[in-house]
Amino acid sequence: MSRSQFQVDETDGPAQTRAWVLHPDIKTDPDRREAEPALAEAIALAEALPNLVVTGANVVPLRSVSAGMLFGKGKIDEVKKNLHDNEIELVLVDGPVSPVQQRNLEKAWDVKLLDRTGLILEIFSDRAATREGVLQVEMAALNYQRTRLVRAWTHLERQRGGLGFVGGPGETQIEADRRAIDDQLVRLRRQLDKVVKTRALHRAARAKVPYPIVALVGYTNAGKSTLFNRLTGANVMAKDMLFATLDPTMRSLELLDGPEIILSDTVGFISDLPTELVASFRATLEEVLAADIICHVRDISHAKTEEQARDVAEILTSLGVPEDTRRLEVWNKLDQLPDDAADALRERAARDDEVLAISALTGEGLETLQHTLAEALQGALREADLTLSFADGRKRAWLFEQDVVVSETQGDDGFEITVRWSAAQEATYLRLG
Repeated sequence: MSRSQFQVDETDGPAQTRAWVLHPDIKTDPDRREAEPALAEAIALAEALPNLVVTGANVVPLRSVSAGMLFGKGKIDEVKKNLHDNEIELVLVDGPVSPVQQRNLEKAWDVKLLDRTGLILEIFSDRAATREGVLQVEMAALNYQRTRLVRAWTHLERQRGGLGFVGGPGETQIEADRRAIDDQLVRLRRQLDKVVKTRALHRAARAKVPYPIVALVGYTNAGKSTLFNRLTGANVMAKDMLFATLDPTMRSLELLDGPEIILSDTVGFISDLPTELVASFRATLEEVLAADIICHVRDISHAKTEEQARDVAEILTSLGVPEDTRRLEVWNKLDQLPDDAADALRERAARDDEVLAISALTGEGLETLQHTLAEALQGALREADLTLSFADGRKRAWLFEQDVVVSETQGDDGFEITVRWSAAQEATYLRLG
């Protein structure tokens, strides 16, 4: 078996779709990724779907891309024999495939085909649990399908008659399908708007008790959910697979010697994230936009951890995360490294106030992480002197509820109060009127 092709052992269980993964290694692509790690990630993506069994995978070197077929004739014949010999039902191409290329390849190989975007959409569809997550996935899938209508299928080229009043050729089936998708998108947006308004009400309710928000972000399978569970005692799905977490989860956490916070676990990022999903999941990631601190959790044991970190940084920028938001790098999975490599990383992290080396699995470094978060949040607090009249009883009561009062002196006309609070608490106080 060559370096770029290998077989994957099949597991017992119910009947599953037999899939083969192809990674086109296009020599002229300026954004070309290293082929072997890219193929391994594509396999992990495929294995994240429970109804697929990955029978095998290989890298397909390409000097250039064929507009109509993606691959050249020789490669198509070679792959066809391989698919036939292994009784493959589904081909997963790790990269973009145009509608025309998809149609032609499915016809040439007599199998179904999904490109990288289609596969990620399938995973998200399988994992979405909340109403908002389901709606966002449906919208992303419809936007993706809409692009597939353009000359994608021969049955869409036929025309159906108009109403007969105006004459003319009538509308083509492709136009009718596109309009049906557009109508469904409008309905989904209305439903999503209602859900987003509900989330806004929940955020407004949280603003009345404005705990700082700490958001865990990172590449998929970096260990965010394991860390989240370890810190909060929650039971969020945490498995060694891509996109184990899809819908955001939030829990309160009282830091060691620090304030109470809201900890947010978010969907994992990935390179070449479909643009349809970046747009659709912007609302899901709103806690990241509002976070006081962002913890970038990295799988420091991964061979491509630096590339993954750059991908995460690019996605955070595309989401519009403010540059002045405090960010901590959390180097996770020390337990998966040899002792000497782990010791070297511990020493590097100790020299950088913005980096922490941990193992969410064993608990190493989590106490230091909590102390670092507490110090960072305490540093964001500032003192202010307030003068309240006796008629401002509601404001005074709120200040004590928030536990921000440092000192209070009563005079003839009211109260002189010194508080220590966050910017969010100050903003909420000003809205009390």
